[in-house]
Amino acid sequence: MMKKYWAFLKKCVRYLKNNHGIPDSVMESPDGFSLVHVEKVFGMALEKQIFPFNQSDYLANREGQIQLNWVIPEMGRGSGGHINIFRFISALERKGIKNRIYIESPVNFLSDQSLKEFLTEAYPILDSSIEVHHSVDDMPFCHGIVATSWSTAYYVRRFNNTISKFYFVQDFESYFYAVGSEYMLAGNTYRFGFRGITAGDWLKNKLEREYGMSCQSFHFSYDKDLYHAIEKRDNVKRIFFYARPVTPRRAFELGMLALFELHQRIPEIEVVFAGWDVSNYFIPFTHLNAGSVPLDQLADLYAQCDICLVMSLTNLSLLPLEVMASNSVIATQGDENNSWMVNENNAIIIDNDPLNIARTLEDYLNHPEKLKALREAGLKFSAATDWDRETDKVYQSIVEGIKEDEK
Repeated sequence: MMKKYWAFLKKCVRYLKNNHGIPDSVMESPDGFSLVHVEKVFGMALEKQIFPFNQSDYLANREGQIQLNWVIPEMGRGSGGHINIFRFISALERKGIKNRIYIESPVNFLSDQSLKEFLTEAYPILDSSIEVHHSVDDMPFCHGIVATSWSTAYYVRRFNNTISKFYFVQDFESYFYAVGSEYMLAGNTYRFGFRGITAGDWLKNKLEREYGMSCQSFHFSYDKDLYHAIEKRDNVKRIFFYARPVTPRRAFELGMLALFELHQRIPEIEVVFAGWDVSNYFIPFTHLNAGSVPLDQLADLYAQCDICLVMSLTNLSLLPLEVMASNSVIATQGDENNSWMVNENNAIIIDNDPLNIARTLEDYLNHPEKLKALREAGLKFSAATDWDRETDKVYQSIVEGIKEDEK
């Protein structure tokens, strides 16, 4: 069936190429109509091979240490989503759960050793004792298998040599796409019957309400070795903007409009851009293009800014707590996707209108006593968070889920 499907796709490609003049460069580009891209992204939805439950494997392992197989998408450097996955894997390992990592659809890693070397260098947060595999081939029995993105969920759906299936959900991934095929394929995975472990209550409530998915949630904290309170060293009015033009949910253009208006109101304002290189953009006001900043320098960068503007149109990121812990003030949207952790008591709450955003930021910049109150409240709030406490929630969700499914 799959061979017939890909033969049909190839005919479609040839037709487009021969009759509509689409060049080879577009046909081969991951951003264009690429057969390789289509096969990788959409082929998983038609894959029917099942990895069946093995009773002998179950009986041999049922009384032993809990084993989890984590299926993750391939990563580059500095992926926040992977950092969070590896943080929890390492913490669960310390709590007595055996974890294995598998890459779904590997491209850049051709051996377990090459993957191990990369992770050791690029993701020191991952415990060096964790078993890693560059592909899902030959995956053994486990007490629980964990999907970590919508693409990995399609493999987890087919892997039945396990007791429980979990879905570590960090964002509503359908929102990463325009309404279309990928939007729908991502959303379909929330109906696969996995046990959800969600980053925050917004995702938990959304997946339970709209998809009937059983979920447990954890909240955020921050790396207390990296982020701590630092004093601002000058009196320059300065604002940080998390600039990610390649990530639509970060609303780069909306933020730029707001900052342009803010500059009209406060011409002496300085803006620090970080998160992406914005040197190719015309920016008509005083600014620093910091690009991708090393993690150990972020706390000081945040602290030298009166306000840190972080646009967040889907699930909350870790940045707000990291900003608070660094002794600065976060400004972000107050919608349900963020309000499970940030609110008017610990942050500047903005809406999605550039003029209103600029007015709000101007008001706080011109009233330092209001900024001071939020800065102190943010420090107190962030200090009360704890990753160990959140790990306990995830640990209990996994242990209890496996016990229930084993009955």
